[in-house]
Formats: sequence, structure tokens, C-alpha cells
Amino acid sequence: MRFEIYAFCFCFACHSVFAQQQENKEKKESRENVFSAPKIVETAHQISIQGKAIKYKAQAGFLPLQDEYGKPKANIFFIAYLQEGISDVTKRPITFCFNGGPGSASLWLHLGVIGPKRVLMTDKGEPLPPPYQYVNNEYSWLDKTDLVFIDPVNTGYSRAVEGEKPAQFLGYVEDIESVGEFIRLYCSKNARWASPKYLAGESYGTTRAVGLANYLQDRYNLYFNGLCLISAVLQFQTLRFDKGNDLPYILFLPTYTATAWYHKKLSVDLLQKELKTLLKEVEAFALNEYATFLVKGDWATDGEKKSVAEKLQRYTGLSAEFLQNCHYRIEIGRFCKELLRNEGKTLGRLDSRMIGIDYDNAGERFEFDPSLNATISGPYATAINQYIRQELKFETHLAYEVLTNRVQPWNYNNVQNRYLNVAEELRSAMAKNPALKVWICSGYYDLATPYFATDYTFNHAFLRPEQKKNIRTTYYPAGHMMYIHKDSFVQMRKDMEKFFD
Repeated sequence: MRFEIYAFCFCFACHSVFAQQQENKEKKESRENVFSAPKIVETAHQISIQGKAIKYKAQAGFLPLQDEYGKPKANIFFIAYLQEGISDVTKRPITFCFNGGPGSASLWLHLGVIGPKRVLMTDKGEPLPPPYQYVNNEYSWLDKTDLVFIDPVNTGYSRAVEGEKPAQFLGYVEDIESVGEFIRLYCSKNARWASPKYLAGESYGTTRAVGLANYLQDRYNLYFNGLCLISAVLQFQTLRFDKGNDLPYILFLPTYTATAWYHKKLSVDLLQKELKTLLKEVEAFALNEYATFLVKGDWATDGEKKSVAEKLQRYTGLSAEFLQNCHYRIEIGRFCKELLRNEGKTLGRLDSRMIGIDYDNAGERFEFDPSLNATISGPYATAINQYIRQELKFETHLAYEVLTNRVQPWNYNNVQNRYLNVAEELRSAMAKNPALKVWICSGYYDLATPYFATDYTFNHAFLRPEQKKNIRTTYYPAGHMMYIHKDSFVQMRKDMEKFFD
């Protein structure tokens, strides 16, 4: 009897252990399906671009990052578009695309200008009433190049695997290394090392693109043919309104003027001028009299203060009292609230053509960015979530992180106590790769990365004349996402053709 009891207990214990092991195995497999076993879904499509029918396949899924011993580290979500019928892919360009933030997924470039679908908006770039729609993009870049849209870790569906700390991917250096590893792996797995290769980035994505070009050359001897920098930021000192840093006040001024001109807050004689002509006038004032005045600080005379105040008032539409109260230094948040304060309206940061409404008119800054929250967030988030599932047939329980703070804190340990400046990385990359071409796209109404700050950066990279020939800048009467403006969107297509051809 005692033996039977022991036998029963032993068998029950074994069964329990086996059941527990089986349950653990199933849980592990389940976790691996989510975190470690990437799947790629492939679908076939056709689109008409510039009147030409293009057949292509779309790939949506994860590419796993591993250490050199094969241990999983992260899964990077990507969507690729590859033209069908190409007999020799070494002759077919491939472009790796991403947005910025840091913390942004690649949906903006994907569904705004480059990919085979685009979000439907008004010609000005305002959203249509929900439910939002996307349509075929007859101006897509797919007829010129294969496309790979990358979502860095903690954006889109990309995640670190279980047990790995996301922080190892969240920083300037960490991001360059992980996205660079994705590009290396993708080129290796798909035999694209010998293809012409391009990088297209927007906003912080331009910082990433420049860093990647230099890093991949140095680390893997992987060279690129061109960089497309949309709404570029390479020198962060040009954008940081820190006390003691007068540079942004100089470089934002032309965009303040463009904005005041657009909203008709300038004098009649200035409103009658062409925008480009007016901006040249303001740029000259900013670089000369205004820059000298700011450097002087309290050494500036009363006469100099009076002269600068009059011109600032003329070029910005702001009151003399306001300008005096802020020491003639106009911070972006204050400008977005102040220009239309008496009308009870605020300006967009990403696109100063857009206006919003706050709780009251007394605040120093807007409550939200109307060019983000009231213009593009809803349409683009709706489109990417619907499109991935409906047409690309990709399913996951994960939330698609559109623009997230899950990447914070972002690690800038490589530039402790100084501003990040990757313009030197670009100079280095161009020196080692004389064939590297750069196309810069800037919007006149972009208060996030003003066009004059970008111009300043490239005029302080001290490139040689032969290097400058490889750089081309185009300007658009729109904002940070200049492609939401229909005329700018169409012009970008023409400028893109020149870049690739």
C-alpha cells in the first residue's frame, strides 16, 4: 500500500513536472513568436506611376538583430517594396528610408511622399474629415528605386527581445549601430551589396542618415551613392534656445518672416514682395546687423537697440513692447503663441501655415502643435494601421508606435557638455567617398528645422569646391512635411527624378 502511494505520488509529480515543462515550452514558443521568431509576409501589387504600370512585391515583417554568437537582441520591423521583373538587382537602386524624432516610425515618408500609397489630404495639406483615407501614390519613387522603410527599436512594431534592455538601442551611437546592422543584414540576405544604395531621412532621420553613411563606410566598407535629407538637422546648436546661445534667434528669423508674410501680419510694402525676395533681405539683416547686435549684449547702444527693434518689428509683425521684453530674442514657442494672440489662434511648429485654438490667449506657448495633433497625426496613424493589415496582410497584437516617448531618455553620451554636430561626419563621409551625392529639401514654413539653420550648417562644414558640387538644395513653400502641400509634393517628385537620374 505504501509502495503504491509512493508510486502514485511519484507518477503525479512526474506528470506535474512534465505538464509544467510543457506549459513553459508553450509560453516560450509563444514569446518567441512575438519577440524572437520574425515573420515576413509577401504580397503582390501593381501601381501606375507617371503613367507607367509598375508591378511590385511588398514585404512586411521583422528582421532579427543578433550578436555574433546568434543570441537574439531585437526585432526590427520593416516594409519593403521591390519592383518585379528585374533580372539584375545590381543595376536596381535601393533606398533605405526612416523618419526621426527620435521616437518616430517611418510612416510619414512612407505614406506621405515616397511609398506606393499616400494619405489623402487637401491641396493645402489639411486633413479631410474622418474616417481618413489613403490612395495610390502616382508620384511614388518606386519607379526609380526599390524602397525599404525601417522602424528603429521602440517605434512602429520594432522591439527589443524579452530579457534585453531597450536602452541599448536608444541613443545616437546605439541607434546608428542597430539601424546600420539592419542595413548590413538586409543587403547581405537579399544580395544588394552591389546595388546602388541610398538613404532617405527626415528630421532626426537626417542626423541618422549622415551618421549611418559615415559609420557603414568605416565599419563595413559599405558605401552609398546618395543621401536625401528632408527637413535636415545636423548641427543641434542651431536649434537649441538655451540661454547664452544666440545662434537660433538669428537662424529662425527668416522663417518668422515667412510665417508673418503668409498670415499677412507685415506691412503692405513687404506683403507685395515675392517671398524669396523678402527672405533674402531678412537673411542679410540676420547675418549682419542682427547677429552683431546679439553678440554685443548689453554693450549695444540705445541707438542700436532702437534700430534692431524697428527692423524686428517690421520683419516679424510682433510689437515693440514684446521684443523689448524678450531682449530682442524671439523663442519659437513664444512666437507661435504671440503672432496671432489677438485673434485667439496659435501657429504650428512643424508647419507654421497651420493654426490652432487654445483654452485662452494668456499663455506663453501653445497647448499643442496644430500642425501635428490637428493636421497629420490622425490621418497617418489611421492609414498605417489599416494599410498594414488590410493590404499587406501583416497581423500582430502590438501597437504601432507612431511617435512615442518610449525611446526616452535618448542617450547623447557621445557629446556630453556640447551640441551634437554630425556635419563633420558628412564631410568625412564625402571625403572618403567622392561620389556621394546629397539632396537637401527644406520648407520655408518649417519652425522645427528652419531652412536657414540648414543653410548655415552646410556653410560651416567647410566643404571643398568639388564636394559642394555634389550637394543640391531645394526649397518649398510648405513646412516640415512639405509633401502634404500638393504643389510641393509634385515639385519634390520632379526634384527626385533629377537626383536619381
